[in-house]
Amino acid sequence: MKQLSKFQTTLFVLGGALMVIGVGCYVFMLQQLVVCWVFLLGAVLFATMQLLQVYEGHELTVRRLKRIMNLADILFVVSGILLADTAYANAGHSFFAQLFTNRETYISLLYNKWVVLLLIAAVLEVYTMHRIDHELSKKNIKE
Repeated sequence: MKQLSKFQTTLFVLGGALMVIGVGCYVFMLQQLVVCWVFLLGAVLFATMQLLQVYEGHELTVRRLKRIMNLADILFVVSGILLADTAYANAGHSFFAQLFTNRETYISLLYNKWVVLLLIAAVLEVYTMHRIDHELSKKNIKE
């Protein structure tokens, strides 16, 4: 795996911390209209820095796991967008509610679905991180 520079590593860690702070504050109902953007900013930083960390080897397993990790990054960003939509829907100004013919359809399809995407992304992230580390250490490919 290509190593990130010190600045990129700092942005990566900052993104992860902002994601945790954003979701934690949102769940405890602390300034939800603000912390939804904190989470989204953290998700974008985290995903961008992880997408910059490319695998340049030829191992098919590691390349497949890296693609799954990229999917998890996309899910983090989409969950941030849905989190902001849910926060603003609580305030009466949803982004996506206008796309549906009635409120019940919006609620059943999008409202609070950020939790599901965040859970899927987190499970995929943990799985791929451990498997990539295991595969690279098994073959002594620590680059």
